[in-house]
Amino acid sequence: MVVDGNQYRSRVTDTQIDSGETRPDSSDKLDKNVLMVAGVVVLGAIMSILDITVVSVALETFQREFDATAAEVAWTMTGYTLALASVIPLTGWAADRFGTKRLYLLAVLLFTAGSVLCAAATSLEMLVLFRVLQGLGGGMLMPLGMTILTRAAGPERVGRVMAVLGIPMLLGPIFGPILGGALIDSASWHWIFLINLPIGIAAIVYAWIVLPKDEVEPSETFDWLGMVLLSPGLAAFLYGISSIPEEGTAMAARVLVPMILGIALIVAFVPWALARRNIHPLVELRLFKNRNMTVAVLAMMLFAIAFFGASLLFPLYFIQVRGEDALGAGLLLAPQGIGAMVTMPIAGILADRIGPGKIVLTGISVITVGMAMFTQIGADTSYTYILAALFVMGLGMGGTMMPIMTAALATLTAHNVARGSTLLNITQQVAASMGTALFSVILTNELKGKESVAVAGAVQEAGNDQGAVAGVLERFGLSPAELDSVLARVPGDMADSFATVFIVATILVACCLIPAAFLPRRKVAPVDPTAMMGH
Repeated sequence: MVVDGNQYRSRVTDTQIDSGETRPDSSDKLDKNVLMVAGVVVLGAIMSILDITVVSVALETFQREFDATAAEVAWTMTGYTLALASVIPLTGWAADRFGTKRLYLLAVLLFTAGSVLCAAATSLEMLVLFRVLQGLGGGMLMPLGMTILTRAAGPERVGRVMAVLGIPMLLGPIFGPILGGALIDSASWHWIFLINLPIGIAAIVYAWIVLPKDEVEPSETFDWLGMVLLSPGLAAFLYGISSIPEEGTAMAARVLVPMILGIALIVAFVPWALARRNIHPLVELRLFKNRNMTVAVLAMMLFAIAFFGASLLFPLYFIQVRGEDALGAGLLLAPQGIGAMVTMPIAGILADRIGPGKIVLTGISVITVGMAMFTQIGADTSYTYILAALFVMGLGMGGTMMPIMTAALATLTAHNVARGSTLLNITQQVAASMGTALFSVILTNELKGKESVAVAGAVQEAGNDQGAVAGVLERFGLSPAELDSVLARVPGDMADSFATVFIVATILVACCLIPAAFLPRRKVAPVDPTAMMGH
């Protein structure tokens, strides 16, 4: 339902609504103030997103430095992710209660302080603890950034500001390994955290100067029961999911117990969030009465599972099959980022002018073509072919994720933007973790099915112990003369495994076309908040 803007213009002071249509005036362009605000948000997002991928490069280094196992150092990633998931639901309420500027400054401060403490950690336990502190700050940065940008630009320019925010979201996973590899090679692991200090100080000063003063009416009560149900529920669910790759199955107790507990808590949260007496739920599920929001969340979930899950395959292929180091793998992923940078600004403008539906359908179709090219890779596939496929995928990326977010946020009033961005970020975080676990397990099982890979792993574990090597040969029924020919098959068999997993990825990405077909295919008009909230 669209009503005349005069009915609630006083309640939505930072948007321009006129009978459901945006005013075609000079404000349709991103002015200097909006661009300044965008700079603040992008700076914070760069810190948060780069940190995730930079740390992933350092896991082997942590094993050596702290004399720990791979499972133990994985907690430096898991702890951050769980803290991230736990704090995201609180962000919408906190933004309304304390103001976006104050909360953004606090988030950057927490993240920066956590980074410095991580660099000073002398044990793995300390490092994991300080990574949790980082995650508490990092979890607020992205939903807050979306809220700040959307409110600053107004609904008629959401596509363009989302395109700005999409730069670090899409390029972080690509250039993070490059930065991490370079810092570890040229300095030490401490610098992957210390580099956040000057960026954090700059972000705090920049935000203090540029962001408008908060005008908050602290009237909303805090949903304590919602927090007790949802935040631990999300953390438990994601812990279970993140344990799947290590366990190799979803049936292990370490996976099932936290997942079932998490699902139970999340399911219990739903009726409480929708209850009439719960006026201000922790996460506003009533936003799903907005058709565009519902479709966008479904599209975002499926896309995040498919794309972010498959994204871990590219660097692994370069490292495990082609023998590249982390830095080399990161550099080879650059065409993906270049492709995204080409289309993202164009997609943002078009999403505002003609609606996000057509843009997203085109973007997903292009990604599907690029992903399908990877189903044909082998151990010696031309790098020209691979880089071209990555560039094609990048072109599609630039026209997909941010227009989906545009479809969700463009119809929300200023008050509901914080709640909507929180909902989107929860969806993306959960779906990305599910995708990562899914593709890790599929790839691991594919590799386990290759005899040459199993033999190579056993021989590597045996090392220079000739007796152990003889035991490996006996176990696999091989003679010493056959060993070299079996090991020679390893790159080809590994490449075949990757190609098989890319078939699954291609199918999943193509399935994103189904919810994308229901996204609005014309300029999105703001809606009546009372209709959307069911009051």
